[in-house]
Amino acid sequence: MTVPTDRETLSHLSLEDLQKQLTTSNQGLSKKEALQRQSKGGYNELPETTVSPIMQFLSHFWGPIAWMIEAAVILSAIVGDWVNFGIILVLLIGNGVVGFWEEFQAGNAIAALKAKLALQARVKRDNTWTQIPARELVPGDLIRLRLGDIVPADVRFLSGDPAQVDQSALTGESLPVECQVGSVLYRSQPQCF
Repeated sequence: MTVPTDRETLSHLSLEDLQKQLTTSNQGLSKKEALQRQSKGGYNELPETTVSPIMQFLSHFWGPIAWMIEAAVILSAIVGDWVNFGIILVLLIGNGVVGFWEEFQAGNAIAALKAKLALQARVKRDNTWTQIPARELVPGDLIRLRLGDIVPADVRFLSGDPAQVDQSALTGESLPVECQVGSVLYRSQPQCF
């Protein structure tokens, strides 16, 4: 079942209270109710923000350490020490280029992780299991997770056998964590097994 964005509410309410708060049942939502919730709450996706590459590069010249190096460049120019001016300036620009490149590579890694997020989800609508795009899930939906599934939204287990969940993308732990009925799983956890 998908849940509200407030993670504290997610983990502290009993399953019965959570179902009451979400006004849902074991039959799932109706398609009409799901559309109303979707129009009210939006799609089940992370907002994307883009920053201009130029602004991203220039951000590496803003901050206390960069200001100290920039001050050293200015002082070297004022006293006419052109050798130190050149060396410090090259180091300042080199530091900005390296920082920009690392941030660019990290952005590519995040894009790759987003591509691995669940694209489809099995959801119970009008008391029938159907497959829909994961972005169309709404709070109160009942979803079915199976072996190897990627968790498509923040969820609580309502029923089923205990499951092992790979949390390495969130925590870096190499071993899976056991989840019981009532456990909370977050969207960025890649797999159940």
